[in-house]
Amino acid sequence: MRSLNQGDDWEAISEDLTKGGKKGNVAFGTLTTISESPFQFGLIYTGSDDGLIQVTKNAGANWDVVSTNLPQDLWITRVIASQHKKERVYATLNGYRNDDFKSYVYMSDDYGQNWTLINAGIANAPVNVIKEDFNNENVLYLGTDNAAYVSFNKGEKWQIFKDIPAVAVHDLVIHEESGDLLLGTHGRSIYKTNIKSFEDVSDSFLNKDIVVFEVDALRYSKNWGSSWSKWLKPYEPSVAISVYSNKNQKLDIEILSEDKVLETISYQFEKGFNTISYDLTLNEKSRKSFLKKNTSIDIPEAKNGKYYLPKGDYLIRIGKNIQELEIK
Repeated sequence: MRSLNQGDDWEAISEDLTKGGKKGNVAFGTLTTISESPFQFGLIYTGSDDGLIQVTKNAGANWDVVSTNLPQDLWITRVIASQHKKERVYATLNGYRNDDFKSYVYMSDDYGQNWTLINAGIANAPVNVIKEDFNNENVLYLGTDNAAYVSFNKGEKWQIFKDIPAVAVHDLVIHEESGDLLLGTHGRSIYKTNIKSFEDVSDSFLNKDIVVFEVDALRYSKNWGSSWSKWLKPYEPSVAISVYSNKNQKLDIEILSEDKVLETISYQFEKGFNTISYDLTLNEKSRKSFLKKNTSIDIPEAKNGKYYLPKGDYLIRIGKNIQELEIK
């Protein structure tokens, strides 16, 4: 159905796009997913729970089945028209009704006429959802009945997200402005991780030993370390330092002002993407050393007993990798 007035009126733009329904204690024959291309009005894909993917290029005047070469009679959990290439479309299939627990993930670059299986690195499990990154066409996200995955090369190889339960991931949503990826699970809450650093990832990038990503600038506040009430925790700032490590290794994270090391954080990096939270504090020795070189600046003790970095430009150094940290 289609509405051109925000749902006040509807009109049918297709006949039945399933195989016609099947009776039983788990009856099926339902459209489960629909996606319109952002490149063309009326370029629409549908998927059904009885195995059909259909496409129309003229807003429903004609529909064509494009799932003939795919495994048959499986639940089409998602069909996604690409936001990066008009002819590209992704599809995920779920075979648990037939005791088929293979991971079915496909990509087509010709409107679904030909499909390529892109499931390398995914453990066998029904696949529920796939999502493209907004900014990097090579980056894809995926949810199965057991885990969530990310690919940096359009599905040629997938890597698992750690630190979430082995539970079904049913939906993925990206908040474009903040760069947060939200995972909706079956009965185990909602998880959030920031994926801004993924925008610059490529295959050659993943061969580097350590990569430190750009750090967001912060706005200084005199209320750092203070609380509006003795019953509330003090407001404490933090900056997220995103790092890719090609292996498990222990390294120092150094916070510098010009060439002077102010703080050193020892961190055990795991292979893959790591996020380290730095609370912008200085110890007493570093504070005194900083004030000797910056006599016009004061760093008062906050109400929580900590000293915080003042406004200025700093550096974050991990090995030979350096990124700027700005406090405005």
